[in-house]
Amino acid sequence: MSDTSWLRSSALPTEQFGAAAPQAPGLLQALTPLLREWLPRQRWFAGKGRPITGFGLVSATELLPGDGRIGTPGMLHLLLDVHQPDQRPECYQLVLGTRPLLPPPLAPALIGHAVGGPLDGLTIYEALYDPRLAGVLLERLRAPGRAGELRFGCEEGAEIPAGLAPRLSTAEQSNTSVVYGDTFILKLFRRVAPGPNPDLELSLALGRAGSRRVAAPAAWFEAVGVYEEPATLGVLQRYLPGSKDAWELALRAVDEGADFAGEAAALGRATAEVHLALARTMPKTVLRRPQIAVLAAAMAERLDATALAVPALRPFRTQLRTAFHDLAELGDRGVVLAAQRIHGDLHLGQALRTPSQGWVLIDFEGEPARPLAERRRPAPPVQDVAGMLRSFDYAARHRDLTAAGAADWADRNRAAFCAGYAETAGTDPRDEPVVIRAFETDKAVYEVLYEARHRPAWLPIPMSAVQRLAQSPPGRTSS
Repeated sequence: MSDTSWLRSSALPTEQFGAAAPQAPGLLQALTPLLREWLPRQRWFAGKGRPITGFGLVSATELLPGDGRIGTPGMLHLLLDVHQPDQRPECYQLVLGTRPLLPPPLAPALIGHAVGGPLDGLTIYEALYDPRLAGVLLERLRAPGRAGELRFGCEEGAEIPAGLAPRLSTAEQSNTSVVYGDTFILKLFRRVAPGPNPDLELSLALGRAGSRRVAAPAAWFEAVGVYEEPATLGVLQRYLPGSKDAWELALRAVDEGADFAGEAAALGRATAEVHLALARTMPKTVLRRPQIAVLAAAMAERLDATALAVPALRPFRTQLRTAFHDLAELGDRGVVLAAQRIHGDLHLGQALRTPSQGWVLIDFEGEPARPLAERRRPAPPVQDVAGMLRSFDYAARHRDLTAAGAADWADRNRAAFCAGYAETAGTDPRDEPVVIRAFETDKAVYEVLYEARHRPAWLPIPMSAVQRLAQSPPGRTSS
């Protein structure tokens, strides 16, 4: 499948919405001015900084009919293609509430007031803020079946109690989560593409394999009949009360001058356990010369594109390219790389230390900015290791970029993580210096672009890694 074959040919510019949505004439004409203002303000909207030129209605499902009485809400599920200049449309999932009047506690959820169309006169708001509507979504997940183009599924043997009190997570992320009691957490994927989302796919595989390093899914829902294959929309997983994420624990250790190497080693062991379980339960392959060449070339292209966008990177471009040249040369020499399903976006914020299970890895969807097909592709496990190594560097430096000892703290915990990984996996990632340097360099380049666009004050963090990696002799890494 090409990376554009999933695009819906029915996506229409704004003025043609009625033709795209015969089941709800006028729906998007009324919503368009509201969504143009609201969408760019959402943390999970990836198209910030570019104008919205139109929408295409992919799917509309009424999950709860509103009867127009004050205090009685309606609930509407939408999949919308968002059109912006110079890029293919992206599909977003919206769950909207409708009320004649919005109660004061729901004021932060306001999207706007509809004029015209089937929602004329109603207040439109983000439904997941509303406990009553969030509860409706949980009830749908408790009873597998169809609702229009939505299909709800449940893991065999999963027990989901009724009436769990919902609360919207306030964590900043590329998706939206609702916690139900202290038992489950529902993640809704805001950007939608056809095919199983790796967060559901891999978490199910690990849970069914009996892994204690994952929050096992209990239920999920997907869009069917919209694309050529079902598209995952959300997953309900076990909530882990009392857990603390590794990022906050690492920052505390940095602030207090405390040792974190024991935790880093345990996290390395947990990561290796996940990799071994995925290797047993999911497809594996090997990357030979052609595949390694493509991998190295893609890394070099990202470097060149980032250097064009971020002038600070340009003086290091030639030295950094040696990391990717060395990777391609491995294939030229006949070396093959084992590849399997991996986490894909591993860092300290993706690990929770729990009272009962120790370290648990979360958010297996991979880097959201990458196409879904790429995120589902087998990759060398060292990619995950490199992501975690970069995260230790961030923890060491983000409080004080010039703090004495930051490099030593990062190096000590990077080494502990690798040692813990080797203890369980039987192979030490530091024994693949060319591969790990290439992936760490690629990650640092990604971070440079991200920080330059979103958090310029943090740009010196990845730039310090760029300087270190540029000075590394070919085929070596400081881990």
